[in-house]
Amino acid sequence: MQAFTTHQGRMLPLDRANVDTDAIIPKQYLKSIRRTGFGPFLFDDWRYLDPGTLDVDPATRRVNPDFVLNEPAREGASILLARDNFGCGSSREHAVWALKDYGIRCVIAPSYADIFFSNCFKNGVLPIVLDNAALDHLFATAKASPEREAQIDLGAQIVSCDDQQFPFDIDTKRKQNLMEGLDEIGITLTQADAIRAYEERRRKEAPWLFRGARA
Repeated sequence: MQAFTTHQGRMLPLDRANVDTDAIIPKQYLKSIRRTGFGPFLFDDWRYLDPGTLDVDPATRRVNPDFVLNEPAREGASILLARDNFGCGSSREHAVWALKDYGIRCVIAPSYADIFFSNCFKNGVLPIVLDNAALDHLFATAKASPEREAQIDLGAQIVSCDDQQFPFDIDTKRKQNLMEGLDEIGITLTQADAIRAYEERRRKEAPWLFRGARA
């Protein structure tokens, strides 16, 4: 998993509350479990004027010029601004895969659905919680000046923009894992020596459990 320590990027202002995971990545794209290739389908129903599936080339579809993702000035934005209860709905991890594949490294919102929030940490996307006053400032800046960038320092737990700083809280363990680029498999592998030692001990204590098992 890609580590997250600091990040600087332009902001994508999605000024909507209760954005659910079906809006982030619609159900017809859940057939794939590759974890990659979902970026072109992010916010699919809002982004395009005609329906799509995995078999339809997104380049052949008509884009919605009124949707913020399609504004030329937003190309390459990597910090998503959202409103309350972002990522609600079903627990599909594809929603975070789509955000990450598009290039979103961080989401900033006042609140999140619990499972979506947890899935972000498992995939190297930083979900930051800021209050509405701070979000209002970031939204106003992003809308008025699309080229303006925000800076995120995970170690210091600060979002900086427009000469203002907004501190945020984060669970200590989740912060450490993000900064070290450790997902759940990576965390387990940090204990590989202890796991191997345990297996060797059990192989000697109860060899019948390992009959037919590869050494």
